[in-house]
Amino acid sequence: MTRKAYTAKNAVASGPYSHAVDGGEFIYLSGQTAMNTVGADKMTGNIGAQTKQCFTNLFEVLEAGNLTPDDVVKVNVYLTDMKNFTAMNEVYKTFFADPYPARTCVAVLALPLGAEVEIELIAKRTC
Repeated sequence: MTRKAYTAKNAVASGPYSHAVDGGEFIYLSGQTAMNTVGADKMTGNIGAQTKQCFTNLFEVLEAGNLTPDDVVKVNVYLTDMKNFTAMNEVYKTFFADPYPARTCVAVLALPLGAEVEIELIAKRTC
């Protein structure tokens, strides 16, 4: 079996992984940070801008797999500081409509490339 993968147009992987792997009915998107994007250094300390860029990167991957935000069933958010939860949440809610995907949000010690937020998705292909 050959693994089918999808890539964001404007983000780079910071390691040996695919932006998304097609699992048939489900598509698993790797975590994206704003730091995988050109100009990311200007977003340091701005959780709103970083959250928006995470979703921009993720939605490019969804588009490459012929999916939309409406196909997202699960979101995992990783924050380096839970004090940023409200600011992240304000941006987050602009990217989805009710009923929202299931979500987990956890605090972590650190993220790659000095990011303050990382977001990953699972989407379900509709037939």
